[in-house]
Amino acid sequence: MADFQRPMTFHLSKLAKRPLFLLLTLIVSGCATYAGFNFDQLYGKPVPQQRILPIETSQAQRYLSEVKPLIENRCVVCHACYDAPCQLKMSSAEGIDRGANKEKVYQGTRLIAANTTRMFDDAHNTEAWRQKGFQAVLNERMQTPETNTQLSVLARMLTLKQNHPLPDQKILSGDWDFSLDRNQQCPTIEEMSAYEQSYPLWGMPYGLPKLAVQEHQLLMDWVAAGAPMATQNQIPEAAKAEISKWESFLNQNDFKHQLTARYLFEHWFVSHLYFPDIATENGQTTFFRIVRSKTAPGQPVDPIATRRPFDDPGVSRVYYRILPVRETIVDKTHMPFSLTDDRLARLNAHFITPEYTVSALPGYQPELAANPLLAFEQLPVNARYRYMIDNAQHTIMGFIKGPVCRGQLALNVINDRFWVVFVDPDMADLPKVAAFYTSQASHLRMPAEAESTTLPLHNWIKFSKEQGKFLRAKNAFMNETFKHGEHLTTDLIWDGDGFNDNAALTIFRHFDSATVTKGLVGEPTKTAWVIDYSLIERIHYLLVAGFDVYGNFGHQLLTRMYMDFLRMEGESNFLSLLPPETRRAELADWYQDADQHLQKFLQGDINDFSQPSGIVYQTKHPKAELMGMLKSKLAPVDQDLSRYSLANVQLKKDSIYQLQALARIQGRQATLYPELTFIMVEPEDPAVQPQLLTLLRNSAHKNISSLFAEEKNRQPSKDSLTLVHGLIGSYPSVFWRVKESDLPDIVQQAKRIYSEADYRALLDKVAVRRTAPEFWTFSDQLNALFRQNHPIEGGLLDYNRLENR
Repeated sequence: MADFQRPMTFHLSKLAKRPLFLLLTLIVSGCATYAGFNFDQLYGKPVPQQRILPIETSQAQRYLSEVKPLIENRCVVCHACYDAPCQLKMSSAEGIDRGANKEKVYQGTRLIAANTTRMFDDAHNTEAWRQKGFQAVLNERMQTPETNTQLSVLARMLTLKQNHPLPDQKILSGDWDFSLDRNQQCPTIEEMSAYEQSYPLWGMPYGLPKLAVQEHQLLMDWVAAGAPMATQNQIPEAAKAEISKWESFLNQNDFKHQLTARYLFEHWFVSHLYFPDIATENGQTTFFRIVRSKTAPGQPVDPIATRRPFDDPGVSRVYYRILPVRETIVDKTHMPFSLTDDRLARLNAHFITPEYTVSALPGYQPELAANPLLAFEQLPVNARYRYMIDNAQHTIMGFIKGPVCRGQLALNVINDRFWVVFVDPDMADLPKVAAFYTSQASHLRMPAEAESTTLPLHNWIKFSKEQGKFLRAKNAFMNETFKHGEHLTTDLIWDGDGFNDNAALTIFRHFDSATVTKGLVGEPTKTAWVIDYSLIERIHYLLVAGFDVYGNFGHQLLTRMYMDFLRMEGESNFLSLLPPETRRAELADWYQDADQHLQKFLQGDINDFSQPSGIVYQTKHPKAELMGMLKSKLAPVDQDLSRYSLANVQLKKDSIYQLQALARIQGRQATLYPELTFIMVEPEDPAVQPQLLTLLRNSAHKNISSLFAEEKNRQPSKDSLTLVHGLIGSYPSVFWRVKESDLPDIVQQAKRIYSEADYRALLDKVAVRRTAPEFWTFSDQLNALFRQNHPIEGGLLDYNRLENR
């Protein structure tokens, strides 16, 4: 909901500013201490209340049917992920009761890893969260309707907004801070009076319109009644048999099953599992998560919480259990993964049926457990690779949606849009390939072995040397395998076996977030990756299984630097399909003005593959030819031909032509557009529902290898736009609502944008700004359409990136 925001700004000289600030800090903290003492005297000391009621009670039912949907659509849209303001996660009853914390999860300068504060993992009741520094946003003293509202931060924030709505401005003044790294106030109830006096406009929802009168009253009545809630921990009867079946598979006693289960857990732990073959309740799919437990199936789950999924569980035997997801489904963290009989049969066929022996289970020492090529060397390489590419979008989605809510440190290592394809598993399923991976395991060590508090420079040198050894060995192996270009054709690329649409992917970067979609979306990209087994596995263990959002600066910096290696490896695999002279030219274009160390690396280890391509090119533009060949080869499984194609927009042909013109805007004109524009077009035909589209800005760079100089490497003259059918991305920058009949005029105006003033003039006609009175009505309609169109994949959008333009 609201963001408890930044401190006051004083227009004083620097000399006067510091002592006055200290004095005010002492006064405010003294007032807060006095207020807390006074509250204790008047209303008793705070004690967590029993707010979560049995689901069959009338109060719980009212919460589920009336209050919870309102909280989701007005509060969860800003308070759901790790970067929820003040760590106030309102996506579950337990999260609301847990309250807020002044410490930031995202703090890139910390020297020591922070304590983890993951919902449902790191504490299991409100009292335990109080001991971890979380402050109540609901009243925990004397329970009366008056005290419940007056001693509730939540109620006071809502009331503050009602009393002081947004000013009558299209664009809010500079006094409002919408940056992700803004200072957050996070007032306790003892500090609320001072907050209300200092920041009267900063009530909930922060920087957005106030709630409608009836909505506000519904929440105030609920708070006055003690905020009764119900938790989302019910397992539908139809799902119990499925859970039993999968838990049985995952918890067999033989070593082959145990090692397979450990492998799957380390790839599923961020997933939302579901059973598509069972009936849904009230049309809603129930999602589940997998946890490690001290207890076997048939007993109550006793979760094991560790910082990483491969950390030592501290017990002699781990059991893998399936629990309901207890939070609202939000798009940013939603990774649905189906558990079906077909999937179970496929896992058995790849991991269990083949003749091989698991002689002993691997331990959990960091240098072993963080390296999947060592930890799982007894599992067939082909089984592991088949699993990962069979579900490639889900696998790669892990580092897009999985453990982070903002990822600039990791994401400024990738281009804004690129295609991803995979080495055919039949090429990987060769004894000499498996032997090569085994021989290189010690050179493919992962940064997570250094755990969450690390020194980046020392480890960077160590890992870069090992990566160099691996690349030299890989180039020697490839030079022998593809001698004279043999097999070095598009036959090397997996075609999805003719039916699997995971074979073709597009990754879009949106500055500090990203999206992975099925299909080769849009025009051919500047770069592309060809991914093999070792690369996709290391990406997962670098950015998902081994990444710690609570880690120190060194851990996060080392993760980003290591990802440079992996990106260049994927790019190098793609370049190997081009003629040698083209490889060098493309690499020079992709890494313009790169520093000398990187240039040496590129010209040496990574680019030492000398065999010619086995493809006979017909033109002077081999990269464009190769992209066309990939598009043609993957056409049978390319979802760009269906889901994202503008041909599927249900508008008149001329309207679609007008929309296509938007995507042709390039260069500095494109730079004026934000990362993600969500567009709702209202058709002239009233029988057709509003059409949703996404306009994405692709920011061009000279290179993406500079850690702290991204802006210096930008090439705005090469920026472009991509327009797709449907919504791509979790964090909209701006909303447009356009009538189909107005499209010709709107597109013509959009093509004439040359300045910020021009862009704002366009928004005056089409935008539903954050200040618009109809903002919440539009928001409800957009989210409802998104989930209606994609009932499994859809989740609530996140408004923490909405612009103020």
